[in-house]
Amino acid sequence: MPEAIISITIKALPEGVYLATSKDLPGLVVQGRTLAETLEFAQDVAAKLVESYVEHGEALPPALRVVPARRFNTKIAVSVP
Repeated sequence: MPEAIISITIKALPEGVYLATSKDLPGLVVQGRTLAETLEFAQDVAAKLVESYVEHGEALPPALRVVPARRFNTKIAVSVP
């Protein structure tokens, strides 16, 4: 199955949690205790939102672009003691 790349914004909140939203995929709003957890939740919610679009016969948001199966570079968060 093809994958799409979306941009998300993650903010650290004063309560000690992280909030992720996306202008590319309206409705994606998740909160997690760590960056890793927040990213995991964001991926899960994004997949469910896309599934909902497809099930309801709605067009996907234009910002979603299919990524061909190839190698690319990205950055990830890693916990440091």
